[in-house]
Amino acid sequence: MVPGTVGSFVTLVALWLIPFNQPSLIVTLIAVTLLGIWSGGRVERALGTKDPGVIVIDEVAGMMLSVVTLPRSIPVLLAAFVLFRIFDIWKPFPARESQALSGGLGVMLDDLIAGLYALLVLLALRAVFGLPG
Repeated sequence: MVPGTVGSFVTLVALWLIPFNQPSLIVTLIAVTLLGIWSGGRVERALGTKDPGVIVIDEVAGMMLSVVTLPRSIPVLLAAFVLFRIFDIWKPFPARESQALSGGLGVMLDDLIAGLYALLVLLALRAVFGLPG
């Protein structure tokens, strides 16, 4: 849990400091996801363990997805961080089930689902309460 939280927090800081526009964030998210699928499977095979804690690229992708369409203000980033970690730890359907997939896809998909859930909650909160960025 600690490596995932640290990886998510480092991503939060990077999302705050790096001046991504939306297209560049989407391209970076796709690149990180593809790299994570490839490298996650390789690390699993090398260590002989399913989704070992040393892999945090999945948290990077999940955190990026959680804010992909939102302004990256401090309140949004902090809310995305908290929601992403909750969904990543809780692993609501189908996140937990996706871990059964083999290789890097199983490593990455549960965190992408957690990131999507966090994004959907943030979008709903903004729609219902009209929260600014």
